[in-house]
Amino acid sequence: MDWNSVNILAVLLGGVLYMMYGGIYYSLLLGKKSRSNEIKDHQSDGPLKYLISVVIAFISSFFIGVLVQSIGIGNWMEGLALGFMIGFIISMVYLKNRLFGLMSQKAFLIAIGDHLIIFTLLGALHGVLN
Repeated sequence: MDWNSVNILAVLLGGVLYMMYGGIYYSLLLGKKSRSNEIKDHQSDGPLKYLISVVIAFISSFFIGVLVQSIGIGNWMEGLALGFMIGFIISMVYLKNRLFGLMSQKAFLIAIGDHLIIFTLLGALHGVLN
C-alpha cells in the first residue's frame, strides 16, 4: 500500500463529517432535557474530551481511507458495505461489554447507533471519493 495514495481530501471531509454527525447525534440524544444522571456522572470534565474527539474523528476517517484504498473500493455502495461491517464489528464489542455489565442499556444503544451510522457514512464517502 502506498500511503501517499490515500485521498487526503476524503480524510479531511470524513473527519468533518464525523464531527458534524457526532454533534448533531449527541445533541439530539443527550440534550439538556433528556440527559440522565447516569451519563452526567460518567462524563469527563473539561475540554480535553472534545479535543480527543476531533483527533479520533480524523484518525477514523484516515483508517477508513486506508482500507478503501487497500481493498480497491471505487464506488459508494462498496464503501457503504465496508463502513457498515466496521460499525457492526465495533457494535459487537459494545455488546460484549454490555453483556458483562460494563455499560448500561441506554449507553449501549447510543454507542452502537453512533458507530453503525458514522462508519457506514464514512465508508460511503471514501468509496465515492476513491
